[in-house]
Amino acid sequence: MPKLSDKLAFFTDSVIRRMTRIANLHGAVNLSQGFPDFDPPEALKEALATVAAGSIHQYAVTWGAPNFREALARKQTRFMGFEIDPETQVAVTCGSTEAMIATMLTICNPGDKVIVFSPFYENYTADTILSGALPIYVHLNPPHYNFDIQELEAAFQQHPKALILCNPSNPSGKVYTLAELEIIAGFAQKYDVFVITDEVYEHIVFEPNKHHYIASLPGMFERTISCSSLSKTYSITGWRLGYAIAPATIIDGIRKVHDFLTVGAAAPLQEAAVTALNFGDGYYTDLQQSYRDKRDFFLNGLDQLGLKYTAPQGAYYVMVDISEFGASNDVDFCEWMASEVGVAAVPGSSFFRDEVHHLVRFHFAKNKETLAQALKALANLRSMANDKVWNTKD
Repeated sequence: MPKLSDKLAFFTDSVIRRMTRIANLHGAVNLSQGFPDFDPPEALKEALATVAAGSIHQYAVTWGAPNFREALARKQTRFMGFEIDPETQVAVTCGSTEAMIATMLTICNPGDKVIVFSPFYENYTADTILSGALPIYVHLNPPHYNFDIQELEAAFQQHPKALILCNPSNPSGKVYTLAELEIIAGFAQKYDVFVITDEVYEHIVFEPNKHHYIASLPGMFERTISCSSLSKTYSITGWRLGYAIAPATIIDGIRKVHDFLTVGAAAPLQEAAVTALNFGDGYYTDLQQSYRDKRDFFLNGLDQLGLKYTAPQGAYYVMVDISEFGASNDVDFCEWMASEVGVAAVPGSSFFRDEVHHLVRFHFAKNKETLAQALKALANLRSMANDKVWNTKD
């Protein structure tokens, strides 16, 4: 039989989604894959019911229904701080996941290099490989996950085609300061490099931190592809509505690639989602407060259990240090924790370029009752882990 693609040897299936399957197998509280256990806003659910009873059930325009693009452009113009043309500067995709790979396939040639900050969301490495590019990793140094300016410029000096920027960051919860973004922007312009952003957590930021769009900085819109989605902001991860915003010449290329990847995002869901895109500023204020309450509740529980972590500045993840438990293989630890303790997390090694096995990622996009259930189970973690004989050869 012919061989499969050599690319498959350089990445695995999604560890995050695999941990959800393990959580389901054991009935564990799923704090691994980042989706809520609560419904989207009632107005959005009502809009979907109305649309479902109507006649919008066939293909929309490949790159997004006009009214969806118009509502999205109005909303993002308000938050990003510059005018966005829905006709030429927006491509609607099947989630931010597709927006990212469509962007990579649009701008990268085989052999191009792409800067990826480590730790990183696992899709970035896979996207780089699938597009034929080579990743250049730059460290985000814990506990605050700051980058070293000299290391970053050394990466730019390798003449990459692009840099991927996740802000707020998954998995670390880092929110880049304006000063940090200005450094990145300066290097991108100096070395003529694209910046691809993943900003799906743009509205989940905890004071005093503030989210800044790098595309809004002087000279950056021309070389920035801003990718995001409605998934996290409106608690509709299953709707798979994402988008890319960029100059018309870049969007034209992304639309071509997108057309042959998925044809288009679901027309009824786009129609219903216009309701959410028209929400006022109060919705986003309430969203931030809701997630701040969840974060504080969960972190307070971790404090009471004596578990070490880095407090996230944004997004809804927290990296917890498990080094005290003596497990050298974080994948085995997470599988054991799901089956025996009853809580599922993501092994930190799936996010790092280096050999990092002492961190796991929990998420707190859950009702407080669910988080309380998880914390109650984690109260047994230390005693159960200390009784466990770990395989130190792993």
